[in-house]
Amino acid sequence: MSDLPELRAAYDLISTTYAELLPDTSFEAPLDLGMIAEFAERLGTDPRVLDAGCGTGRTIPYLASLGVVDVVGTDLSPAMVERARAAHPELAFHAAPLAAQPFDDGSFDGVLAWYSIIHTQPGDLVAVAREFRRVLRPGGVALLGFQVGSGDRTISQAYGHDLEFSARLHEPAEVAAAFEAEGFAVDTVLRRGPRRTLAFEKHPQGFVLVRRA
Repeated sequence: MSDLPELRAAYDLISTTYAELLPDTSFEAPLDLGMIAEFAERLGTDPRVLDAGCGTGRTIPYLASLGVVDVVGTDLSPAMVERARAAHPELAFHAAPLAAQPFDDGSFDGVLAWYSIIHTQPGDLVAVAREFRRVLRPGGVALLGFQVGSGDRTISQAYGHDLEFSARLHEPAEVAAAFEAEGFAVDTVLRRGPRRTLAFEKHPQGFVLVRRA
């Protein structure tokens, strides 16, 4: 994975402007939101969901609109976690890396990793898949969203700060294969092209929905 202390410090720094610029899911395309809705549909009644890499908690209102209200969030950045707590004081949030979640085995019906594997190298995806499998109950589902491609992309002047760091691009088939190797059944592998009307969306977007076998 990327250097975690440096990455944590970078997201701590940008947490305030990130919350201002991306307060919710209004930037998502209808197809993107449709994938989250499909994820929610697969969860069953009264599900408990882990928002892994939750940032400031911007997906939580949309999950609530789908009837998913029992949500726990984790993020590498303590400052992002504080922003999420302030926005959603009724929910619990914890600072933790993706591959080391602070929960008992089988704690959740679903795991949402919405653009949170963008700092995970391909060789580390299996560790993330293993951890998601551990915290999911049998039959639980996980949804991952990410930018598509190979190699790294550079994020410059991130969220208004004089800051530069890299984010990893992933091929959907590779993400699916990593989760399949850890005992997941692959349900949906989807790729959509970038929206040309948005200057910041330069890459295709990928989504992988899997179920713990």
